[in-house]
Parts: sequence; structure tokens; C-alpha cells
Amino acid sequence: MASGAVIGARQRVLAAILGPVLASCLAVQIGCRPSDRASTLPAALGDDEFWRLSAELSEPEGDFTHSDNLVSNEVYFPHTIRRLRARGGAYIGVGPEQNFSYIATLQPAMAFVIDIRSENRNLHLLYKALFELSADRADFVSRLFSRERPSDLGPSTSVEELFAEYETVKPSRQLHDATAGLVRERLLETHHFPLSSDDLQWIDYALDAYYSDGPDIHYGRTLRIDAPGPSYRTLMTATDLDGESRSYLASEEGFAVVKALQVRNLIVPVIGDFGGTHAVQRVGDYIRQRNETLETFYGSNVEGYLNRAKLAVFCRNLAALPHGSRSRYIGSKGMQSFGSKLRSCRARTR
Repeated sequence: MASGAVIGARQRVLAAILGPVLASCLAVQIGCRPSDRASTLPAALGDDEFWRLSAELSEPEGDFTHSDNLVSNEVYFPHTIRRLRARGGAYIGVGPEQNFSYIATLQPAMAFVIDIRSENRNLHLLYKALFELSADRADFVSRLFSRERPSDLGPSTSVEELFAEYETVKPSRQLHDATAGLVRERLLETHHFPLSSDDLQWIDYALDAYYSDGPDIHYGRTLRIDAPGPSYRTLMTATDLDGESRSYLASEEGFAVVKALQVRNLIVPVIGDFGGTHAVQRVGDYIRQRNETLETFYGSNVEGYLNRAKLAVFCRNLAALPHGSRSRYIGSKGMQSFGSKLRSCRARTR
């Protein structure tokens, strides 16, 4: 058995690398998990509580100049989702619509989407309104892209058939304007969210982009690059090695999972920097204080945009999250255990 002096030395080294939270957890071999008491994550949030939580967890916004990021560009996600099952617990992710595909499969009790841009927060509010307004996948795609719904779409329609049908439908300015009005009514009058004129302008911009580009909209739509990236349709219909679609629009069941969380205000968008000092930690504190564990952290390729100092902060932020032995970290090209991710963080920040 190690002496107290040796344990103390180990703890000091760990604290220097990853911060005191993880060091103390490892020193007593219990991990950074909440207590064994039952989870007290809410079954639903009121509108005021949802907005207050989003604001309190957030930190000052930053910039991302590579794209307006209305669409993700990761085609590998079906292969990762193929390995996932419903896990409950808490979920943290980043970016636009790819979160919904992970959430549809993981079925967390509560989800947080942290992104450095206020525009991403507003994009998720647009999505929230569209989920709440739509009865099923076909309604949702109709509203998102301002295309009138074909009459022959139903619960058994495959996602490939769904997008093939909408490819033949022209955009409707009348439907676009009606949807824009319903979105504003939902956010401002139903939920009473105190959105600024800039917030509303970005929501209008996003809906305009989906209207004008349709299902062919892609990550690099505002950039002059040779390879524009996969389209929304390509992402939603992408298949795994077994030929199965894994997106949130692949089935009515997956869509319903995300819709139910949106209706209960349990997908909370947060403005925050992965290499910042507040947002990730505050989300972790919220989860821990409610005796819950972070089951999945979806980080995409964000750490590739962090300098060495911010990467070290990001690693400390990860270590402080209330994780357990089942917790997983998902990047843009695959998945690993949360513990493995922390070890790689230690190696990169030494």
C-alpha cells in the first residue's frame, strides 16, 4: 500500500496536470461521480427556468469564422451511433443538428449543447420551435426547408424516400413566411423568451438559408472552397456498415425522442467556450448537484481549434465533469471511453 507521502505526491502531480477535482477523485479511487442517491434532474423545465438556466450556465460569446455552421460536416456519425444504446443520464454536445442524432439513440434524461457562438444558441431555439410545431418527420422537414408536404408520406416512409420526395418539391415563400411567423409566436408568445432583435435576425437568417438552399445546404455554404462538404440530405440518409440509417430523421421513434425532450425544455443550449473557465464547469456542477452522471460528451473536432493554453483548460474542464466508468467521449471520427480521453488529454498537455 502506498504511503501517505506518495499518495500526496501523486495527487499534487495530478492536480497540476488536470486540476484538483480529478486528482482528489483518483486519490481515493472513487471517480468523479455523484452520490448514489436517485437523480433529481427535472422531468421538465418551465419556460422561465429554461431561459434562466441557459443564461446562467453561459459565458460571453466568442467568434467562429470558418462557417456559419448551420449544418455539420461529419459523415462518420452513423458508425459511432451503431455502437450506442439508450443510456439515460446527461448529455453534453456541440454544434448544430448532429446532436439530435446522438440524442435520438442515447435518450438522455437531459441534454446541453455548448457552443461558443450565440448564433448556435439561436439556431437551437429555431430547431426547438420547429420540433414543437411538427407532428412528425415529414412535417418537420416541410417546415425546415419550406417545402409543401407530399401527401404520400407516413410513419413507415424511409428517410431516403422522405428526402427523395422533397427533392421534387419547389420551395414555397408562402410556407416560409407562415413558418417564420409561427416560430416567432412560439418563442416570443408561447415561451416568452426575451430574445433581442439580433437573436431574431439570426433565426430569420437561418430559416432563409434552409429555404433557399433546401436539403442540399451544407457546412461550407458561405465559403469559396472546392469541397462544400456533405449536404443535409447526405447526412440524414448516411448509413453505417450494415446499411442502416442512424440520423434523427431515420425513424419516427428517433424523431419523437428529440421532440419529447424539446417539448419539456430539456435540451438546453448554452453559450460557452470548451477552453473557457465557466460554461462547461457550470453544466458539470448542475449535473452533479442533481446526483446525475454525464453519460456522453460529444466534442466533435472543437479541440482542434484550441491553442495549447485553452486545450489545457478544456482537459481540466473534462476532468471536473461528473463521469463514471460507462461515460463516453465522441469526437468527429469516433468514440472512446471518457477515461481514455482524459489520459490522452494528460499526454497532450504535459
